Amino acid sequence: MSQFYSLLQATPDNSANEPNMVVTLLTTVLPIALMIVIFYFLLIRPEKKRSKKMKEMLNNLQVADEVVTSGGIIGRVLSVKEDTVLIETGSDRTRLRVLRSSIIENRTVHDEVK
Repeated sequence: MSQFYSLLQATPDNSANEPNMVVTLLTTVLPIALMIVIFYFLLIRPEKKRSKKMKEMLNNLQVADEVVTSGGIIGRVLSVKEDTVLIETGSDRTRLRVLRSSIIENRTVHDEVK
């Protein structure tokens, strides 16, 4: 019986373990939270900016803009419809109808209206 009492006295109480739990929690959660913040600022935020800029460029296409398609075709816009754009390429005036989403660059500089 005396051994049992000596074991009870040797066990640490719960208040002594609480600081260790806080440190353990911080060392496991803090690096994960830090990685999420880094991923947001290095990957997610710039991609949202690029996507917003691309959508704005596609919505502001006008006739006579010089555009580049994802296939590398350079031409001038002849007409803009909902989801297609008619472009004219080269000096032989070849006309192509392409999807609006396939246009990756507008090389015409427009004055910004404020």
